[in-house]
Amino acid sequence: MGETKESAGKVNIDKELLAILCCPETKQEVTLADEGLIAQLNARVGRGELKNKSGQPVSEKLDGGLIRADRKILYPIREDIPVMLIEEGIPIENLS
Repeated sequence: MGETKESAGKVNIDKELLAILCCPETKQEVTLADEGLIAQLNARVGRGELKNKSGQPVSEKLDGGLIRADRKILYPIREDIPVMLIEEGIPIENLS
């Protein structure tokens, strides 16, 4: 049980865990973010431009992320642990 892992770059998330995780605010499904989006977000972290939902600057680079089904919020993954707190979610809908 729980032996299969899903990997996106450096992130290893148990598939069973990923299947039961959902957005704590809206209860929408979440999926792993692609490496390109994580690289884009990490570039913004490096420039001090990225803020979380509570308006605080994101100071730690992301190992990965889980995107809400409506593609408006990303929950960071750090050291293979999803941070599923509403205020830690990162708004991504206006990024390009």
